[in-house]
Amino acid sequence: MRSNATESFNLSARITYSSRNLWSGFLAGIGFIAFVDEVVFHQLLHWHHFYDKSSSAVGLVSDGLFHALNWFATVAGMFMVSDLRRRNAMWPKRWWGGMLLGVGGFQLYDGTIQHKWMRIHQIRYVDNVFVYDVVWNVSAAVILIIGIMLIVQTGRLAKRKTERDG
Repeated sequence: MRSNATESFNLSARITYSSRNLWSGFLAGIGFIAFVDEVVFHQLLHWHHFYDKSSSAVGLVSDGLFHALNWFATVAGMFMVSDLRRRNAMWPKRWWGGMLLGVGGFQLYDGTIQHKWMRIHQIRYVDNVFVYDVVWNVSAAVILIIGIMLIVQTGRLAKRKTERDG
């Protein structure tokens, strides 16, 4: 059983490293969803490549570069988690908020900017892509909103603690 002093110390460390918790979750979230996108939609289902406006060979190279970049984000996020754990400052709720912010933000960016504005690929090349777009972007928005809610909750807790301790 933890004492109140330990709980307070952990909360203080969490507040001190609040932004690091958020950023590590955000990077891990981007890396995670990009990995899922790459494996499921690019490799297993063969629905699209990262860049579909050229040959299959260029598409495969673009997938490889995309995959490498998403792993850099994942590794960076996990190094930050390791540091947070070492400092006893890991704040799981804030980290999950950052993670969901990264997942939802990446997915919404992908579905709007890359699919519709830049047109570098579609989710799936079918006659009625609208259904896929709606499911993709609505799920992204829901994930993003949940992440924001977790971040706001932990931010309020940090603010109350800071105001109380003065």
